[in-house]
Amino acid sequence: MDKISIEAVVEATGGRLIKTCDEGFITGVKHDSRQCGAGDMFVAIKGENHDGHTYIPQVLEAGCRTVLVSHKNGWYDHAEDGDINVVEVEDTVYAMGQLASYYLDTLDVMKVAVTGSVGKTTTRDMIYYALSEKYRCGRNMKNYNNSIGLPLSIFQMDSSTQAVVLEMGMDRAGEIDRLAEIVRPHIAVITNIGVSHIENLGSREGIFHAKMEVAKHISSMGQERGALIFPWDGRFLTKENTRGDYRQVMVGEDGKSDYIISDIDDRGLDGIEFTFEHMTKSSRVAIPVPGRHNAVNGTLAIAVSHMLGLSTEEAEAGLSKLKLTGSRLKLLENDKLRVIDDTYNASPDSMKSALKVLERSSCSGSRIAILGDMYELGEQSGKQHFEVGLFARGLRIDKLIAVGSEAERIAEGASGGGLQVMYFKKKEDLYGKMNQFIGQGDIILVKGSRGMKMEQIVEKVLSI
Repeated sequence: MDKISIEAVVEATGGRLIKTCDEGFITGVKHDSRQCGAGDMFVAIKGENHDGHTYIPQVLEAGCRTVLVSHKNGWYDHAEDGDINVVEVEDTVYAMGQLASYYLDTLDVMKVAVTGSVGKTTTRDMIYYALSEKYRCGRNMKNYNNSIGLPLSIFQMDSSTQAVVLEMGMDRAGEIDRLAEIVRPHIAVITNIGVSHIENLGSREGIFHAKMEVAKHISSMGQERGALIFPWDGRFLTKENTRGDYRQVMVGEDGKSDYIISDIDDRGLDGIEFTFEHMTKSSRVAIPVPGRHNAVNGTLAIAVSHMLGLSTEEAEAGLSKLKLTGSRLKLLENDKLRVIDDTYNASPDSMKSALKVLERSSCSGSRIAILGDMYELGEQSGKQHFEVGLFARGLRIDKLIAVGSEAERIAEGASGGGLQVMYFKKKEDLYGKMNQFIGQGDIILVKGSRGMKMEQIVEKVLSI
């Protein structure tokens, strides 16, 4: 991070400087007191269960001399005048976002925002690797895509950065609006409209409108209007439904898109190859990540790359180096079997895509899916879990193990065909019986929502 003056912090946040010291700049922004040190500004966040203000004495002891606060209770009288800069604001999370927006503007970078129901992080990573072939590029730390994580990620960048790719997550209306307001992207990408978070948003129409909040903040790139890039789905993401004061770029297999995808060769864990046609030119592209659905994500990344001056060859060279963040279709193995670790999160769409990867993956033993609950589906939960099971029943998969209270419906949907189906209400009930259905040469997909902690199953499987 480049240094920011205390005066600029006060102005950008709209705060009041109520204590001052001789340190005139900050060189980092932290919200975790354990990571705070000299040169940092500590952002004291008051949450439902913890109040960051109680850790101010600890960060001062660690050498931090600037704090962003929203109240004085319990700590202020112990902070000596002349030892600390105290910037008081009404809401420290909102103020941190304002400071991040100010700081991002000082960097003079090309800005890309990515949102969508599923595939956000994968598409973000694809765009990052493609653009990195030509530019010094920044992206979110880990999966920091909310009102706290996105600003913290922005503060990790400096004046050497030429382009940023920032993922934006949400679970209710208004969140994308705020994140996009901070970034004001030149290019916005919506990966799809699924059913994730439908419990809070009520319907896919509600999800569509929430994702489209990003479009309100698309800004121009010099003389060029900004752009919204999306895959055609025939219902929500169409040029008619996404019109605005920006360019529209559509990708898809419909034959009418700006980027037309065809001839997808899904080689399971060995990756994919596909053809896309754009402005009468046809190109064949290989990407070293599994999943037929990643032909769309990869084409979104190529479309962004083209808009920012890269050739197809440069974008493909960047994509060839792709490494996905977190436990997303990650292959793990021991001397007995292989595991597809896709435990980061789950939705009906991503669950079905992962099952297709399992089906297409080679093995000398059995193809086994261990699937857990999918959260935040509201009244549609039973239906969506059942449909995942029904989908699995139609694939070339040998065994399906459903784990969790909601996952019982997956087992019900999968039953009745040639697929061997088992159900366990708790992970602990499964552990003692693994040796009965997992053997030499098997490949096992493990997937469920983050709260299910399915990575614990991955560890148990690999220890067999």
